[in-house]
Order: sequence, then C-alpha cells, then structure tokens
Amino acid sequence: MAELTHFDAAGNAHMVDVGGKEVTERIARAAGRVTMAPETLALIEQGGMAKGDVLGVARLAGIMAAKRTADLIPLCHPLQLSSVSLQLRCERGENCVEIEAEVKLTGRTGVEMEALTAVSVAGLTIYDMCKAVDRGMQLTDVRLIHKSGGKSGRYDAGS
Repeated sequence: MAELTHFDAAGNAHMVDVGGKEVTERIARAAGRVTMAPETLALIEQGGMAKGDVLGVARLAGIMAAKRTADLIPLCHPLQLSSVSLQLRCERGENCVEIEAEVKLTGRTGVEMEALTAVSVAGLTIYDMCKAVDRGMQLTDVRLIHKSGGKSGRYDAGS
C-alpha cells in the first residue's frame, strides 16, 4: 500500500518537496454530477433561470477554481496550468448535469486536485444558481477518472 506523502516522520503535515521530480506533461480528468428535479433541468436547458446561463457560469467557475486550488487546499502547490477545460451535459434520462474537467500542465507535480476542484466548484455553482427553484439538488459522484504523467504513471478509473 502506498504511503501518505503529506506527513513528515513525526506526523506533522508538510508540503511535499517536488524539486527533484522529473518535469513531464501531466493530465488529469475528473467527473461529477448534479442531480435535480426534471423541471429544474428543463429550466437550465431553456435558459430560464433568473441568474442567467447556468452552464456557462458553472464552466467559468470551474476554470477559475482550478487556477485557485492552491488557495483552497492547504498543501497543494501553486501551479502554472497550461489548460483547463470543462464539459457540462444535461442528461434528461438521469435528471442531472454531468460535469467533466480536464487539466494539463508540464511540470513536477500532478493536477488531480485541480481537476477535482474544477468539478466540485462547477457543481456548487449549478446548485447556487438553481437553489431558488430546487433545494433538493445533489452534487454526487465527484471522482478522478484519469491521470497521466509523472513517476506514478497512468491511472484510469475502472481499469
């Protein structure tokens, strides 16, 4: 089993020293969903929410969040990301908005936390923009689905 890297020998939290790591292209994809009432999803699709374009605002919020991850998660390194993209899809059969984020950089540490943060904040933004009509929405299934680059290599969920 892998060791926890954010604790020193005495058990104190510390930021991992990545100075000796190899510079490689690193990519992470994360996904999640916001489930809601069918009427809420219809309002999102029709652009009928009073606060505006729910998916557009959520996409921007996710991008901004990925760039600010080190400000939110105490032991994350501030990173110069080369790319952040979010896809948001309305899924009528599931009464949800599916969210997927992809984050890239060429550097010494991975971008998994940035991708997960992007998905989480995009989902929270959807909730915020729609809560006036549906307080029963749920942000669920936030997870890493792919990671590549670096010493630990490739990870694909479900394989």
